[in-house]
Amino acid sequence: MADPKGFMTTPREDWPRRPVEERVRDWDEVYVPGALLPVISKQADRCMDCGIPFCHEACPLGNLIPEWNDLVSREDWRAAADRLHATNNFPEFTGRLCPAPCEAGCVLAINQPAVTIKNVECAIADRAWAQGFAPPRPPDRLSGRTVAVIGSGPTGLAAAQQLTRAGHTVAVYEKDDRIGGLMRYGIPAFKMEKHHLERRIEQMRAEGTKFRTSTAVGRDVGAAELRTRHDAVVIATGATAWRELDVPGRELAGIHQAMEYLPLANRVCEGDLETSPLSAAGKHVVIVGGGDTGADCLGTAVREGAASVTQLDIYGRPGDERDEDAEPWPTYPKIYRLSAAHEEARDLRTAPAADADARLFAASTLRFTGDANGRVRALHLTEVDAARRPLPGTGRAIPADLVLLALGFSGPDREDGLIDGFGLALEPRGTIARDSGFATNVPGVFAAGDAARGQSLIVWAIAEGRAVAAAVDRHLTGSSQLPAPISPYDRPMTV
Repeated sequence: MADPKGFMTTPREDWPRRPVEERVRDWDEVYVPGALLPVISKQADRCMDCGIPFCHEACPLGNLIPEWNDLVSREDWRAAADRLHATNNFPEFTGRLCPAPCEAGCVLAINQPAVTIKNVECAIADRAWAQGFAPPRPPDRLSGRTVAVIGSGPTGLAAAQQLTRAGHTVAVYEKDDRIGGLMRYGIPAFKMEKHHLERRIEQMRAEGTKFRTSTAVGRDVGAAELRTRHDAVVIATGATAWRELDVPGRELAGIHQAMEYLPLANRVCEGDLETSPLSAAGKHVVIVGGGDTGADCLGTAVREGAASVTQLDIYGRPGDERDEDAEPWPTYPKIYRLSAAHEEARDLRTAPAADADARLFAASTLRFTGDANGRVRALHLTEVDAARRPLPGTGRAIPADLVLLALGFSGPDREDGLIDGFGLALEPRGTIARDSGFATNVPGVFAAGDAARGQSLIVWAIAEGRAVAAAVDRHLTGSSQLPAPISPYDRPMTV
């Protein structure tokens, strides 16, 4: 603990965002470049090095947060990078994309703003790359065993890197034309620029990991062939089966799933398309769903030049402070949060139908209506109570030329034939069934990440990748030195 009084003398200071009017004109990350390092050492001083650091328990990766906070406060960046990478393969991803349950579990958060753990993590990761503290780590020798990893999201990449470093020959199979999964085509560049992803992929290539893009297992490569070719298989395809909205008018043109919309916008940024076929430019956009994916659609639509953007959230507006009875510390609370996209919508007043920040809380979709050409033109909604029951007399219609459904995901998609090809057993909710060692009902085939856990956070995805790598290593060699931060049955802290 570098400064015993740091938490009393230094207020919380977050990484500043660029002005709204500036950042909505480009796809660069929303934060002011270079503005984090001047403040981060003092922010790390606020860490109290608690006797029982609940930030550890709140993070499934078991990040050694007080240790690297102390090292950053002393500006020992190399040691801080070593301690950070000891538990997290991709801290520059989590430092930008994770909602930071560690901060909710910070002891300081009992009665003060938490330590800026996420910002400290991001600063360490970026400094490690800038100063060469994250070199490739190829294995000293090869085991002679081969592993196929299906899916290149954070789970698949973490599993592949751990197994490669353990000496196994690993091939990652990805159905898209580029590596990265949802980090590539689902996450907008203004949240994480893709050069962060490219840098890690090149590191993994230098370590020996092989990548097979545009290869859908179950369609382009059969399950039987893959099992014959490799000693073990890890399925990390994510939860890509999106939830539907079964209301009258759903068949109208102009109503799309969020994950039909976001990849096209990302492909424009990649240079594959000049404009998106689903561009929001000049349209009245309504986003159904109040989560992070909905916020990503919001920020994207604003940058595309939408005439208006409104986001519907079926839940009521959360309070500004933690409800100590319903969600006591150190659980992750449902509180009112203002993402960068919501800040942009608020300042630009994108949603005349909403009070602020483009969100309509406690709003449920009743139906869609369209024009004579079969295109959507309005969304009809009603306000609901806490039990999601419609409130009489609150129905109204709002203009909608483009509707985006951001209702979450139920499990892995079965249309590509992967699940049936392997003959995998499923849980009642549609996720892949596995035992306490991440093994499926098919010998030598393991499942990890959202495909088996269900839709979750990026930190849980990476933790699953690290844990399944240890299980596969043990299966191949009889023992493993690889860390296993979680079991398949671990869940976030709740009341």
